[in-house]
Amino acid sequence: MNESFPKKINIFISVDVQTINTYFNAHDPAPLYKRQLSHQFEQYILNNITHAKRFSIIFYKLKCSNDIERQYTQPLMYAIKRHFTEKKALREAEFRRFKKRSFMLLAMSLIVIVLCHGVFPLFLNSNSQFQTIILTSSDIFSWVILWKPIDKLIFDWNPHLKDISILHKLSTAEVMIINNAKEAEKKESVMFAVQQVV
Repeated sequence: MNESFPKKINIFISVDVQTINTYFNAHDPAPLYKRQLSHQFEQYILNNITHAKRFSIIFYKLKCSNDIERQYTQPLMYAIKRHFTEKKALREAEFRRFKKRSFMLLAMSLIVIVLCHGVFPLFLNSNSQFQTIILTSSDIFSWVILWKPIDKLIFDWNPHLKDISILHKLSTAEVMIINNAKEAEKKESVMFAVQQVV
């Protein structure tokens, strides 16, 4: 089980003059650190964290062979972390809409139930067999109409929270620069703060 869902996930990225531009949208004229990531590069990162859980720790490991390539690491990581910070904000907004819709649906369901159990009996004959049928039907209808909002509020939160947690990890993950000459064990840890773009 631990092998299937590792606690530590490494995302390896080669940084060199030939490949740096392939990580970005070729049609974006902005400076390197403000460019949009290419769809292929974003998918590469997301494919690496397919089995990530909330407790997983994510590392970016950038492979550089000289100082010229190393100068690209900071704008690249700024662009990556900025990208996933924006994705996280969108996911949080979607989660807020989900909660609002679910609570509104629950409130509407409760109003319908109050009408069924509080208003309908006033118009029915208490000694009528028909009243028994209507009230039994309203009981069944009440459970049916409440099922969907309760199910969403209890069981559908976790996917939203998991996605937000993973996007947060991708936007704040530690960056390690390693040399091409198999110096993965001798890592230089470099942290880049994600600044808010005005």
